[in-house]
Amino acid sequence: MERRIFEHKNGLGANFTKKNLPVELLYYEEYSRIDAAFYREKQVQGWSRAKKEALINGECEKLHGLAECKNESHYIRALRLRSAP
Repeated sequence: MERRIFEHKNGLGANFTKKNLPVELLYYEEYSRIDAAFYREKQVQGWSRAKKEALINGECEKLHGLAECKNESHYIRALRLRSAP
């Protein structure tokens, strides 16, 4: 983790962090497998700012209520497809 933080702070990480320096680590999760960590990182990157802030602040009960409309409409479409005869 220290190496990755160093890379991000020095503009060696992802394009987003290069363009938004300086960066500060506010939240992290630990995983034993890199594929699980990568999946989770991509999941959180797609979240709204409000949802990310709730996660950072430990307000997990707010996460479902902060789902973005596009995700909710996708969920509704999926339910309609499954319930069709």
